[in-house]
Order: sequence, then structure tokens, then C-alpha cells
Amino acid sequence: MKTIITNATIITVNSQNEVIHNGALGFTDQVLTYIGPTPTEPELAGYDEVIDGTNKWIMPGLVNTHGHVGMSLLRGFADDLPLQQWLEDKMWPMEAQFTAEHVKWGTSLSIIEMIRTGTTTFVDMYDHMGEVAKLVADTGIRGSLCRGMIGFGTEEQRQQKLAEATAFVREWNNQADGRITTMMAPHAPYTCSPEFIAQIVEKSAELQVPMHIHMSETRFEVEQNVRDYGVRPVAHLENIGVFARPTLVAHAVHLTDEEIEILAKYDVKVSHNVVSNLKLASGVARVPEMLAKGVSVSLGTDSSASNNNLNLFEELKLAATIHKGVTYNPIAVPAEEALRMATIYGADCVFQANQIGSLEIGKQADFIMLDANQAHFHPANNPISHIVYAANGRDVTDTVVAGKFLMRDRQLQTIDEERAIHEADRLFQQLSY
Repeated sequence: MKTIITNATIITVNSQNEVIHNGALGFTDQVLTYIGPTPTEPELAGYDEVIDGTNKWIMPGLVNTHGHVGMSLLRGFADDLPLQQWLEDKMWPMEAQFTAEHVKWGTSLSIIEMIRTGTTTFVDMYDHMGEVAKLVADTGIRGSLCRGMIGFGTEEQRQQKLAEATAFVREWNNQADGRITTMMAPHAPYTCSPEFIAQIVEKSAELQVPMHIHMSETRFEVEQNVRDYGVRPVAHLENIGVFARPTLVAHAVHLTDEEIEILAKYDVKVSHNVVSNLKLASGVARVPEMLAKGVSVSLGTDSSASNNNLNLFEELKLAATIHKGVTYNPIAVPAEEALRMATIYGADCVFQANQIGSLEIGKQADFIMLDANQAHFHPANNPISHIVYAANGRDVTDTVVAGKFLMRDRQLQTIDEERAIHEADRLFQQLSY
């Protein structure tokens, strides 16, 4: 099936950040085959489907590099609390009641929201991951999935979690035509002993999958790590051997200059969760400094319980603006760099930059279309600026993954939104709180 979208503005996010006006994007099955000026009528005759993209901007799908999508079931349940109190008093007691069905329908809400707001790839660290993988397979979205492991409890419980994570990787890695990839995920240094993390690192090497872990999210966490182990989290994870594996860390808010150098040395990837970090009063990560040292920094929403949505356009605008205010430097994170954080750097952080994250021939046909015929996009003199500073996820009209429309003209194609809302509301009411 050869498809082409014509008469559109193409924001490629290639190495030159090229923008093509009156451009076209062609794809055959899953792969991009044409990016350039709109072809002539005789040339278009070779396509099976020609879609008129007049007044549309086409850009790479957004990559959400950290979250817990089943927690959409707890959206708005416990706001305005510090992280430790939020986790220990509110989230963990509720999550202890979750069954596979709770995760299924919480995840369904999240996938709907991500498709509607332009996310085509997401990272998830949670429990009952088989349910998440089935939904990814069925809905057509792309997911980098991991069974999160908190090391509390007995040794038998820890080994059971490690066994579940291992079985999940073996069953689901590179499944659904490659749309599902997996990682090994100890929750955090403050919830997992060094011995348990070392076991997970060993399993990561055996299975040949990356590591994903929360790190240095709060001052409390850093101080606790020093009290417990005599070093800060970065050195702690380096000593255990985590960074010897390809690693994506979430948050990385509280870092020293030396720690940024260590992350750069090992090519550790970072998911910047700016809204969640602000809402939980965790702080503001040193993103300009990390970028300057060559650390790959991407954007993540964290969960809907701490954000409270999965609209990555909000992270995009805030990442481009807050660092200007914090550093008193208007070019701390320019619009072009922020857009790369949401797309190609995100692809790099899930170890798929050769497949997704930019619109280039040979890559997967993962892209979104925005309605540019709106007042807040005019004058249309700088589409990249407008995407970063003016756009919202609600401007997305079409979401395409691997050449398949998951949303077309704002109509979902692969998931029943009405049922997901009904089931999520029903299951929340069954929880004790």
C-alpha cells in the first residue's frame, strides 16, 4: 500500500531541522519512502492513496520516555503533596489493590490520551505488564515496556518480581512487528538494595535489554542514599554496574557537575519530567548543563497521578521556557532543541533513533498531523516556534504509527474510548480509600 500526503508543511527534525513548505510525505506499509516537495500529478498516479494535507503540519510523533500509564486510574486522587508522602500514604496503598483489570483500563485511558495528543511511543514501568503489552499490540501504538521492581518485602518476593520481569522480556521483546521493546527496571536506589539492583543488571546483560530506573528525583532521596551507602545516587549506580548497561534514568533533578560528567561518560540517557517534578516540588533538573555535556535528554510525563495528564506538548513548552527563567538565559533551551527533546532525543533515549524520532526516508512511518488553520498558528512564519510555544495536543488531527492511522480526522481507529472511560470509572469506585 503506497500512501502520500501532499500540500502540507513537513517539520522533519532531521539533522538540519529542515522544514519543507508545500511538501509531501510518502510511505509504503510501515516505512517512509518520500519526503520532499509535493510531486506532480503524473508522479502521484503511482500511489494507491493520495491524501490532501492542505493546512496541515506534519511532524514526527512525540516520544514520552517515562511513565506509569496504569496510574491514570488515580488521576486527581492525591494532589499537592511531597513525593514521599504522596507515594507512601496515597499511591502505594491504592496500587496494592490493583488487579490486572485495573491496570488494563487505566492503561486504556492513557493510550487514548496519548494517541489524541500526538504521542506515538511511550515508556512504561509498572506491574501487570502483560496487560499493557496486549493493549500496545492491539491499539497500534509503540511502547518500550518494563515490569517495575520495588525491592521491599522478602527475598522470595524480590525473586518473584525478577522472574516476572525476565519472563515478560522473553515473551514480549521485539513483538508486534517491533513496536514493543522492553527494559529491565529496578524502581530506584532507595527502594532496591544494591544486591537486588546488581541481580537485575546481570539479567539485563543476559537478556540484552537496557536498564530503566528512577534516580536523584528529590533532595531527600539523595540525602538518604548518602546516609545509607556513603555516596550520592550517581556514584552508587555506577559502582553497582548499572551504567555498564545501556541505561535510561528518570528525573535526574539533583546532580552535581561531576555527576553530569559521569552520565556523559557512560552515555546514560535522561528523561526530563518537568511538570511532575514541579507538581511534587522535587525541583528543576539541570537540563542546559546536561545538554551542553552531550547527555541525551528527552521528555516524559510521569503518571497522570502526578502530572495530571499525558499531553507531551505541555512538557515541550515548559521545557523550553522554565530553564530560561531559572538560568536567566533566553537561549538556555531554544525551541529547536526542545522539539528535538520531544522527538529524536526521545527516540535515542529508547534506543531507537535509527528507526523513529525524525521524518527521514527509511525510518518508520510514525508521525502526527496538526491543524494549522487556526488563529494561534498565524502568521505562519515559523512552524517550529509555533509547535513549541503555541501548540497543544488538542491541535493533533491524525496520529500514525508504522504507517497505520491510530487516529484519523480526530476519530480514534483502534480503541473504544467510551468503554474505556466507563470501565475506568467503575473500577476506581471499587477501590477503598
